[in-house]
Amino acid sequence: MTVSDGFLRPSAAGPARTRDARRQALDPSRDKAIAGAVFQVLAELGYRGLTMDEVALAAGVGKGAIYRRWSSKADLLVSFLEAASDDAITVIDTGTLREDLLGLMTTMADILESPAGRATRALIGASVDEPAIAVAYRRGPLACWDKTYAEVLSRAADRGELSPGICNSVAAQAGPAIFYERWFVRGERLDEQFAVAVVDEVMLPLLMAR
Repeated sequence: MTVSDGFLRPSAAGPARTRDARRQALDPSRDKAIAGAVFQVLAELGYRGLTMDEVALAAGVGKGAIYRRWSSKADLLVSFLEAASDDAITVIDTGTLREDLLGLMTTMADILESPAGRATRALIGASVDEPAIAVAYRRGPLACWDKTYAEVLSRAADRGELSPGICNSVAAQAGPAIFYERWFVRGERLDEQFAVAVVDEVMLPLLMAR
């Protein structure tokens, strides 16, 4: 099983290039430094603590270099999320649905308990009041999850383990929803033991009952 450093790993290329031609482009080394800084500040200080000053300090660049490209932290975060849209989780096909799901959910538990998870939590909270961030999150990290999860279920359907079209069912949403509720709403820890319980007690019974 292989996995990226998380939905919000700092992209090697840095935040996505702005579409506004009036802004000056930064050189690649600064792009990477800024991407890493956004990730670091989000994970450590959250959305409210993320300011252009903090990002500039963490990146080791002048604040003006950031403002030449992004007019606000929301604008910066949208670019950051656009860059993250290419970071997909990859789970090797084990040949069985259970093992694929265990690989996927234990990987997700690891990610959500890492700095990537703390950064993700901050962005999810910010998306309530920042529609542009919500859209960018759905198109980026959330789309990566949807694609990978759908691939796992589709492979199982091709093997005859699941019914076709299972990806769009309520049953398919149950396991990930339990993960989200425990992690984001309750703030409780995710670990391998919990992932195994969700797969064996919730996901498999619901998915295979259809």
